[in-house]
Amino acid sequence: MPETTTPPRMRAMSQDVPGGPEVLKLIETDRPVPGPTEILVRVHAAGVNPTDWKTRARGVYVNGVRPPFRLGFDVSGVVEAVGAGVTVFAPGDEVFGMPRFPHPAGAYAEYVTGPARHFTLRPAGQDHIHTAALPLAALTAWQALVDTADIRPGQRVLVHAAAGGVGHLAVQIAKARGAYVIGTARTAKHDFLRGLGADELVDYTQQDFAEVIRDVDVVLDPVGGDCSIRSLRTLRPGGVLISLIPPDETFPAEQARAAGVRAVFMLVEPDQAGLREIAALVDSGQLRAEIAAAVPLAEAAKAHELGETGRTAGKIVLSVATNQH
Repeated sequence: MPETTTPPRMRAMSQDVPGGPEVLKLIETDRPVPGPTEILVRVHAAGVNPTDWKTRARGVYVNGVRPPFRLGFDVSGVVEAVGAGVTVFAPGDEVFGMPRFPHPAGAYAEYVTGPARHFTLRPAGQDHIHTAALPLAALTAWQALVDTADIRPGQRVLVHAAAGGVGHLAVQIAKARGAYVIGTARTAKHDFLRGLGADELVDYTQQDFAEVIRDVDVVLDPVGGDCSIRSLRTLRPGGVLISLIPPDETFPAEQARAAGVRAVFMLVEPDQAGLREIAALVDSGQLRAEIAAAVPLAEAAKAHELGETGRTAGKIVLSVATNQH
């Protein structure tokens, strides 16, 4: 009889049905194999994002994939193997990225594969926990503020939910670009945001931001709905509202045109060049992810419960490998 070899195994979080955090289950499954132009990464840490718990609850990815599936996009880890044709990385390289988005990447696992150019070398001197917090949220902020709005020194930028995962990174990116940054957040988070460089803060629970903020060039809105509509009143002619929420019938595209401004929806994309820019900002001390909590992989349900409170400042990360440095 020919000898058969058992494929290497790994631990991962999976779900079989839509539902609350309790549907996330720790499983053992075959370790993936990198295809041509792909790399296999041993995951040290995986970021947790609102899209993760929204997908878990709906039970379907935006591209239609249904359970069973594994959640997670943000990865920081070490290259274990490279597929055919890969020349930009070698085993042992420390990388971070957001592979395959919006298609399932399965980052809540000990190993993940993805296109090599969906990753880049991680920032020097930054641990895996902090690095894993960056890809999706920081790329969202970068692609919105830099690629979409092309913000310039001296422009006024309004960041809603400024203490959140995307928001607190957007504040820092906008400051690094020389902008005057206004944030909306509860008063309890104002000191935190001032420490990141925010110039002006409004507690949206105490006053209507649309009554007190004017002459803004760019609004970054991860909230949507009525927040988008009211944000139009804060923009100066020619300004742009960038919504991170998929548009529905309330999306104010027509109102924006009538007011002489733009309203656009943006969905983040894998972006090696953007990741390199983000890593450079981290290396220069201009960008740092605030970690709200680091939770073991097996306790991913707790991470989702915490995230769904909507009260955390910064990012939640899953600790996967035993050594995070």
